[in-house]
Amino acid sequence: MKLNHLNLTVTDVLAARKFLETYFGLTCTAARGNGFALMYDEDEFVLTLMYGKEVNYPKTFHIGFPQKSREQVDEINKRLKEDGFDVQPPVQSHGYTFYVKAPGGFTVEVVH
Repeated sequence: MKLNHLNLTVTDVLAARKFLETYFGLTCTAARGNGFALMYDEDEFVLTLMYGKEVNYPKTFHIGFPQKSREQVDEINKRLKEDGFDVQPPVQSHGYTFYVKAPGGFTVEVVH
C-alpha cells in the first residue's frame, strides 16, 4: 500500500506554492488563484493546497523533506535564512534536521 496524496489547508495558497516550488522542487500542475493548487513531487506524490481563513495545525504537525546528505540540509537552511525565513541551524537529533514555518501556516522539517 502506498500513500498517494495529502491535502493541506493554508491561509495563503500562492505563497505556500511558491515556497514549495522554490525550496523543495514540487511542481504545480493546476491552480485556481489563491484557492487551490495541485502539486507533485518527483515520485508523483500529490500535495494539494486549499485555502482556509484560519489554520490551526497541532504544535507537532509537520511535513518532511528528506535529503540525501547533510550538505543538502545545510544548503536549504542557508537559502531559507538568506531569503529571510526564521530558521535555526540544523542539529543532530533523530537525524540531521531543522524545522521552518512555511507561508500559509504549516511547518516543514528538512532532514538527513
